[in-house]
Amino acid sequence: MGFFDRFKKTARPQSQPAPTPAQPPAAPADAATPSGAGADGSPSDPLQPGSSATLVQPPPEIAAAISATGATAASAATPEATPAATPTAATPAMSEELSNASVKTLLLAACEKLRTRDLPGALAIYETLLRDAGDRADVLVTLSADLGTHGYIEQIVELVAPRYDAERHGPATGINLLQAYLAARNTTAAQHLLDILFALDRPELEERLHGFSNALAELIEAEKSGALAPPPSAARPDGAPAAAPAQKTIHLASISRPIWSYGLEAVPSALPPPKEGRLRRVAFCQLSQLGVTDPMERAAKPEDALARLTRGLPLWFAETFYFAPHYAPLAVVALLDNTSYAVFPIEWTTDNLRQLVSTSGDPIDYVFTGALRDIDDDCELTLRVWEVKKFRERKQFTARWTPATIDTALADLHATVCRFMEWKPCPGGPAYARPSAPAAWCDTLGASLSWFLADKQALPAGWLAEPAATAAALAARAASGERESLAWLTFRDRAARIGLSDTLPPAAPALAATPLVEAAKQSLGG
Repeated sequence: MGFFDRFKKTARPQSQPAPTPAQPPAAPADAATPSGAGADGSPSDPLQPGSSATLVQPPPEIAAAISATGATAASAATPEATPAATPTAATPAMSEELSNASVKTLLLAACEKLRTRDLPGALAIYETLLRDAGDRADVLVTLSADLGTHGYIEQIVELVAPRYDAERHGPATGINLLQAYLAARNTTAAQHLLDILFALDRPELEERLHGFSNALAELIEAEKSGALAPPPSAARPDGAPAAAPAQKTIHLASISRPIWSYGLEAVPSALPPPKEGRLRRVAFCQLSQLGVTDPMERAAKPEDALARLTRGLPLWFAETFYFAPHYAPLAVVALLDNTSYAVFPIEWTTDNLRQLVSTSGDPIDYVFTGALRDIDDDCELTLRVWEVKKFRERKQFTARWTPATIDTALADLHATVCRFMEWKPCPGGPAYARPSAPAAWCDTLGASLSWFLADKQALPAGWLAEPAATAAALAARAASGERESLAWLTFRDRAARIGLSDTLPPAAPALAATPLVEAAKQSLGG
């Protein structure tokens, strides 16, 4: 599973057998279109302007992932604002003006056709391009990226597979083609192409290719057991063409303060005083969940404990660095059409980081990304810190745990990251101490985020997972510390606004007996 790549520097052309073309796969599944995350940007609202990024949702077996589609895709309207165009006939003869246009102009014109769902018109342009420049690496990688971004997986296989030469055209096009094979459940063609890409012996691709190998292994195992579902049908039973795939939008929301502090603006002692001087801006991104082969289906379900951890852990790190004097942190989470969270089943790449940075309202200095894999409750997390100036990975951290060791593992990881980033407490501000139960605190933060977003109407209240059980868990933790008490108070306040007060425990929980908690109670109405 991976991202639809754009053109990168390729190896010097050499001969290489092209992969065996796949059998025609079915019509693509949902594809996401670019959109901005909306908010007023006030200090009490963390949905910051410009915090969105263009994302791609290939079919469910691939990834909900940020695309690198460039200026054309970034300027496209949302599907609600752009009615589907009436397809034009793919006639062999094109206008003289279009035929004489540059390759770049033709690619942009084809992409515009795809955006308006005029596939025949786009294919007519691609036919001309492939006839005159079909051996150019930039043509193949851009063509495959644009088709994949707009959900036309079958056409990637038909147009690219017969022409692709790994050493001549480079790995980016091959990765796009590999994703198309996986989406079509064509395990034979995918295995052959994966062998070719591994044979390129490119160290920078090795980890990514291993991710594809794991995804392929899961498909092969499902195929052997008879549990592999067929690809989506390309036509209805009556033979009529299938309807155009529904398009979805993914927004990136930036949480710029501790999530429990929203609602406590009238209690200034809850947070450090305003910071001065040059601040290093660091983003902690939602973790990917490796091994997920059905991200769209998984996203539609209320979150489980592991999914909540993928957002709660970045929130914890961002909260920690909010209490450091030299940092301006963000926690970055992804929302799918304001109906659920998005699920990322692969790791973010430098292309995705560039997309995040370019759409951020303020410059970002460092970005933390991470990938979490869970196999029978045995979890492994890889956390990476990227220096944005050079878009290079500075450090990698690894943590492993079972349910019995998760608190120790997360505490060690937290301490290691803080040492590496030279974390120091804010002078004169409230003290920050690591929670005694990090896993429970991440769960509290993740739950607080979901109820906060429901309050902002960025998530439907009906989507929230087991609200009574969630409220009971936060209430039980409320007395364990000052921040836990503050989190409960703001959580309870949001419950009233989203109509879930009846899910709260009937008896008020005990709270930490501190002046700050008492001030928060008074500010929130007791």
